[in-house]
Amino acid sequence: MLVSGRRRLLTALLQAQKWPFQPSRDMRLVQFQAPHLVGPHLGLETGNGGGVINLNAFDPTLPKTMTQFLEQGEATLSVARRALAAQLPVLPRSEVTFLAPVTRPDKVVCVGMNYADHCKEQNVPVKEPIIFSKFASSIVGPYDEVVLPPESQEVDWEAELAVVIGKKGKHIKATDAMAHVAGFTVAHDVSARDWQMRRNGKQWLLGKTFDTFCPLGPALVTKDSVADPHNLKICCRVNGEVVQSSNTNQMVFKTEDLIAWVSQFVTFYPGDVILTGTPPGVGVFRKPPVFLKKGDEVQCEIEELGVIINKVV
Repeated sequence: MLVSGRRRLLTALLQAQKWPFQPSRDMRLVQFQAPHLVGPHLGLETGNGGGVINLNAFDPTLPKTMTQFLEQGEATLSVARRALAAQLPVLPRSEVTFLAPVTRPDKVVCVGMNYADHCKEQNVPVKEPIIFSKFASSIVGPYDEVVLPPESQEVDWEAELAVVIGKKGKHIKATDAMAHVAGFTVAHDVSARDWQMRRNGKQWLLGKTFDTFCPLGPALVTKDSVADPHNLKICCRVNGEVVQSSNTNQMVFKTEDLIAWVSQFVTFYPGDVILTGTPPGVGVFRKPPVFLKKGDEVQCEIEELGVIINKVV
């Protein structure tokens, strides 16, 4: 209850914040909880700092999880569009707890070294996508806490654009890839550099998949609500200081290329998440290196999508 109260307080405080990037006011799908509701519900965030329209109250036949919602495709999206157009009651932001827009997907696919300026930072050219994964158990909500594991002393930040899959597919052509995309959200690819770079045979998985190492949110912004996913400002702040600042136009492999590449190996399902890489400015490559510590606050923000804020504990 204390954690839920803290989350509601944090979301209320967000209403007073003035962020430099204006989130989209179009279709912003969320998963949320509220004290008077039983279990998670689906909703629509009504713009920057706005409240939430309860989609399950608008149409009780709708599923209550995002994955099930996406599996039904256009049928459920059309209901959400009608709800957005109607004059519906809005739950105040201070009375809801935002969950990750997608929880427990079939897979979380991640991409390394996918920003040209990040590759330049490390003087490492990339010839093909570098793919790794996080377990779904690492996903937490947009305002949840990031827990420093005692097993790591080098926990770092990474702001990323995340793609959410909306349609099943295998061997997807790049020209067809966007038809398989539901939308986009903000991700924080928290990374334990000691485990990523020196331990576990330098395999990245364990350093990337500690519990709470994948905050997502605040909303799944549908693809038709984003003008150009490959021309969005992206930044990360630690304790208010800008540590990463770039644009998704720096991505080496665009969304379509990544979907085509990865779908050679695996089948994508609705709700699957792709973290598309991070820009330069991570702590490990600073001189001297800088890592997260208890009490830090990390803000990851992407133009049109919004901001997620995670306290480090």
